[in-house]
Amino acid sequence: MRNRKAKIVATVGPASSSPEMLEKLFHAGVDMFRLNMSHGTHEDHKARFEAIRALEKKTGVAIGILLDLQGPKLRVGTFKDGPVTLANGETFRFDLDSAPGDKTRAYLPHKEIFAAAKPGVQILLDDGKIRMEVAEHGKDYMIGKIITGGVLSERKGVSVVGAVLPLDVITEKDRRDLEFGLANGADWIALSFVQRAQDLHDARKLIGDRALIMSKIEKPAAVDCLEEIVDASDGIMVARGDLGVEMQPEEIPAVQRRMIKLSREYGKPVIVATQMLESMIHTPTPTRAEASDVATAVYEGADAVMLSAESASGKFPIEAVTMMSKIVVETEKDPEYKRLIETSRPAPRGTIADAICASLGTVASVLPLAAAATYTTSGSTTLRAARERPLVPIFCLTPKIEVARRMSYVWGVSAVVTQDLEKVSQIVAFATDVAKKYDAVKDGDIMAVTAGMPFAQSGSTNLLRIFQVGSE
Repeated sequence: MRNRKAKIVATVGPASSSPEMLEKLFHAGVDMFRLNMSHGTHEDHKARFEAIRALEKKTGVAIGILLDLQGPKLRVGTFKDGPVTLANGETFRFDLDSAPGDKTRAYLPHKEIFAAAKPGVQILLDDGKIRMEVAEHGKDYMIGKIITGGVLSERKGVSVVGAVLPLDVITEKDRRDLEFGLANGADWIALSFVQRAQDLHDARKLIGDRALIMSKIEKPAAVDCLEEIVDASDGIMVARGDLGVEMQPEEIPAVQRRMIKLSREYGKPVIVATQMLESMIHTPTPTRAEASDVATAVYEGADAVMLSAESASGKFPIEAVTMMSKIVVETEKDPEYKRLIETSRPAPRGTIADAICASLGTVASVLPLAAAATYTTSGSTTLRAARERPLVPIFCLTPKIEVARRMSYVWGVSAVVTQDLEKVSQIVAFATDVAKKYDAVKDGDIMAVTAGMPFAQSGSTNLLRIFQVGSE
């Protein structure tokens, strides 16, 4: 059991793939590992799956694996004479002619962009370094005015601002990666470049209940229909890197705060990601601004904070995880953190399950509660309990290892696999034993347990039991 509520997700890459390094990262504070399918081969990632599962067996702790799909990548074609310089005020043409480009035009092998283009839409090139505004378009071309010029070379990325592209959120490469990930037991699937709730419905047809689905919010179009996307997702990632390309930097903090608030209202766990401790890719300590950035996500109530290149390819992966954990711990010690968490508790929805878990939140603030436990077969009871942010340890008791793994990045939760339990007295006894094992309670302490009756029926949370440890 960690000494903090917010969790840490770390990306696995060349700097962190060995079993020895994965174990060091786990002990430094990693709760869930991310496998980025934009990089590495299936052979590379299979070895990582096996190493993480071996680590899980060795430690006895359920460890979640997040498989992050690459998503649709839009790129310009080639240039006949090398990179071209585009100056402010010039016009430039994109079309479906595969011939190498020049200073006046370039091949853009994505007819979906032409279908969505209209006057006023902005085309961003090379991570937003070059901006062009569409002035004229047809089914196989568009002409725009360069707003922000620069040097454009071949294969650079393209983003579209102001239009929803008719793209499948899961590409052919993603389908292959998805089947690989599901066959190897991925717990969460992250969808890149989600634009609308329908993307989630389409993905769920492929994934079913084999894994939970996380939406990466990195397009302005997704922000425009954020509530529908959160509702359709199992979890959310605030992917500030790509989002920051298509939105102005000053807009990102408010959007991040809104995403966290909305995810909390819907009871969907949320990760804040990208550039959190980026300077630690090359240096053993972060900037003060980066430390503040991590703390801000924790103050706002995020379930987890994530490391990308810091742990995947950086020089100091262990130091980065250790530092992130220290920042979270210190932030959660702040009395202001407790006040913010309690005052931001969302109103319960009109269901028995929400009423029960809202009562758990009330109990935790009124009584000297030492710990809470949820007995669940699907994880829904635990997610509802975590939504209330009771400032005590939450033990997720489940007979399913896959559910325990899925809870690994949920705020305040320690998941423990148990046998099927059939009576309330068995749940109380097992919860007490687990809480004592983790030194969370002692005889005389007050503890609470939530569950659903009949047992083993998903979504049936209807029981809250409050008791004194040692008197049952």
